Amino acid sequence: MQVSTLNRHGFTAGILPAQCPTRTVLDHVTSKWGVLVIVALSQQDLRWGELRRVVEGVSEKMLAQTLRTLEADGFVNRDAQPTIPPRVDYSLTERGRALAARLLPLMDWIADNADDILSR
Repeated sequence: MQVSTLNRHGFTAGILPAQCPTRTVLDHVTSKWGVLVIVALSQQDLRWGELRRVVEGVSEKMLAQTLRTLEADGFVNRDAQPTIPPRVDYSLTERGRALAARLLPLMDWIADNADDILSR
């Protein structure tokens, strides 16, 4: 049985209210860099430099901002080792893995359809 969109989370009496907290979370997890970081970390834990290489095109500033946001929201774990030089590893939390499980099918669909969509 299909759930009516009127009964889905984020809807209030059939309206998507501007002040709904789902908008903030949606903005965090569906930003271009947020999605790409989640996808990258779904494959393996990565260090800062590795993330920069895997997520091509992200600036240091945007990567730092994205990681801070995803960490604050409980999607990414930051593990700083007290070594010289400092070592920081990033991984997905359980919440982050649950999110990745939902994002990866969307990314598969996008990859399957991107050429056709952009050729129009």
